[in-house]
Amino acid sequence: MTTTATTTTTTTTMTTVTTGRAVSEDGTAIAYDRTGEGPPVVLVGGAMSWRSFPTLAELARLLSGRFTVYGYDRRGRGDSGDTGPYAVEREVEDLAAVIEAAGGSARVWGLSSGAALALRAAAEGLPIERLALYEPPFLLGEGIHRPPADHRERLAELAAAGRRGAAISYFMTAVMGAPAFVPLVMRLMPVWKRLKAVAHTLPYDAAIMGDYALPDLSEVTVPTLVVGGEKSPESLRRAVAAVAEAVPGARGHMLAGQNHNVSMKVLAPVLADFFS
Repeated sequence: MTTTATTTTTTTTMTTVTTGRAVSEDGTAIAYDRTGEGPPVVLVGGAMSWRSFPTLAELARLLSGRFTVYGYDRRGRGDSGDTGPYAVEREVEDLAAVIEAAGGSARVWGLSSGAALALRAAAEGLPIERLALYEPPFLLGEGIHRPPADHRERLAELAAAGRRGAAISYFMTAVMGAPAFVPLVMRLMPVWKRLKAVAHTLPYDAAIMGDYALPDLSEVTVPTLVVGGEKSPESLRRAVAAVAEAVPGARGHMLAGQNHNVSMKVLAPVLADFFS
């Protein structure tokens, strides 16, 4: 794997951002931003997020006073390439390439399906020094919403047909279990355009989650923190507890007043303490 980088300055006078590209195992260029000073931390976004998405950019800024933060565009998003055919293994290789660009090892944080991806990467032995996760959405127990058996095929069909808005609506309602009015309201909001820009990658997140069952995490041997919100749905709170129990030596941490759309100002101090 090789990396190249160019330097630019953000609109703030206090922060310098280095933009670069890490070349993954299959030749795909993976774009990243580097900011701050200190031990390297790599941020792995969840579904429909990328390195300049407001919340991820805010977390990078909040951590950059103590760490060198690498936010990257997952395959197919933003400025990253999208060499086909897709496989989850390629996304693990993409993360490996970013860690290599960060100096060969790093602390890693993952959000939602990005947390599941980070868990898989840690289990496969990527050089992750410490692993922090926010609400990996594994589904456990009875009485909770579960996606239709054919949801992966349906998302792939919508993406292939270029029906990005329909893919988002289907993901939010059929997969996530949100009420039907949620995507209708979101269509009227500025964020909808941002989501549509990366909606074609929703099948990638579906592939990462598979059947949403908790995988064997006994091979994850790095220090691990699993964070959740006390106001999140019961299914996500169950998943936080289950992952914390399944990863050897891991611990869970619940944030008061938070849900899946976590406040980065609340989360950042917890991550900073753990990564330190």
